[in-house]
Amino acid sequence: MFPALQATVRQIPRGKVSTYGQVARAAGYPGAARQVVWALRAARGLPWHRVVGAGGRIRLPGAAGLEQRIRLEAEGVTFSGMRVRMQDHEFEWKKKKKKRGRKTKSGS
Repeated sequence: MFPALQATVRQIPRGKVSTYGQVARAAGYPGAARQVVWALRAARGLPWHRVVGAGGRIRLPGAAGLEQRIRLEAEGVTFSGMRVRMQDHEFEWKKKKKKRGRKTKSGS
């Protein structure tokens, strides 16, 4: 699970953000927002600062939260109070097409 979550976080481009829940859904693990946090802690070199809480809130306490905000602002992300302006910076995940079984002429 962690490799899939980490690969999904790597897809978030500079200047965009996604929520923990959105990352989990995009990786194929709906409801695994908490595991996204664990996957970010377990890896190095990920753009961890591009993942925020629901509604654009920075969920990290203290200095880590301040660092996240500074990193996001350096990428051009804007805030309204304590929240990322999600309408301007939310990353739009492409929906994966569901695979359909192949039909044959004989029906088998």
